[in-house]
Amino acid sequence: MALGICPPRQRTADCRPVSRGLRVTLLAISLLLLTLSVTVALAVRQHGQRRHRAMARLLDAADALEDRLRAARSEIEAIAGDDDNPVREAMQEMLRQRLWLQQHGEAASLQQLDTVRASIDAARGSIELQLLQIERARAPLH
Repeated sequence: MALGICPPRQRTADCRPVSRGLRVTLLAISLLLLTLSVTVALAVRQHGQRRHRAMARLLDAADALEDRLRAARSEIEAIAGDDDNPVREAMQEMLRQRLWLQQHGEAASLQQLDTVRASIDAARGSIELQLLQIERARAPLH
């Protein structure tokens, strides 16, 4: 063509006709890139949701343990005294875990968050066991 003017969508930059095969290939590549982009976006979103759920479970476990420790503190202190108080130790551990979470929670992996939650659950189980032992020890007195 004279002056290098080509009809749009039908010719390349140097005015040669675009082959049908090339158009199909370009369309396939475009669809592949679009699919890949959507897949990556969904994966990032899903990871963020899993992380958010892990953080929520961890905080719920910490709150439950803290509530249980507060409720049990006076009962255990009445039996065990101030010197041998597992509640105080558990409360201190809870504070350490909350401080760690505050400092490192945003960068922590899902595995690290799950590990901290598991340790909180284990501490709550330990306190429950000690409370059960106290209850059994007090039962004959009533």
